[in-house]
Amino acid sequence: MAEQGIDDYFLAKRKAADRLGVGDKASLPRNAEIEAALVENQRLFDAHVHADRVRDYRHAARDALQFFSAFSPRAAGAVLSGAIAAGSDLEIHLFADTVEHVTMRLVENNIPYRLVDRRVRTAGNGHVRYPACRFVAKDVPVLAIVFPLDGIREAPRSPIDGKSMRRADLHELESLLTDTR
Repeated sequence: MAEQGIDDYFLAKRKAADRLGVGDKASLPRNAEIEAALVENQRLFDAHVHADRVRDYRHAARDALQFFSAFSPRAAGAVLSGAIAAGSDLEIHLFADTVEHVTMRLVENNIPYRLVDRRVRTAGNGHVRYPACRFVAKDVPVLAIVFPLDGIREAPRSPIDGKSMRRADLHELESLLTDTR
């Protein structure tokens, strides 16, 4: 994950199991263990580059939250934990009646984007697909997932530990930026 920028834990585990010839998938580490090892690896072998990357991503997240302020934006995922590999997406959550409201904001500001969908795990352990916009901001790849307006009340489940995903509003994100200076 650290070397190839893979951010899908299942894919990374499957790839590692195939490479190592591990047939018993139950013996593979949990996602939380992988994330902890990833952060430790980055701290040990890539400390300065990683610290700069975390700072750059958090600044880009702050700018994105300000840009999308009309959509009650939240930063989510690796930008909050600091487990950011090279090429990882900056994940933000937006809340709108339709994805068209978000894409119109991008079009009005001449920001090229690609419309995709993102599958997220819900509280009942089901999965739901939501529209998302991929674009680049200050050399940082951004994935802006568009949830319905009431989606702000309940965060999707984290792919790391299955608990409610941590989300940060602009104020919380600025606190993280202050802490990492």
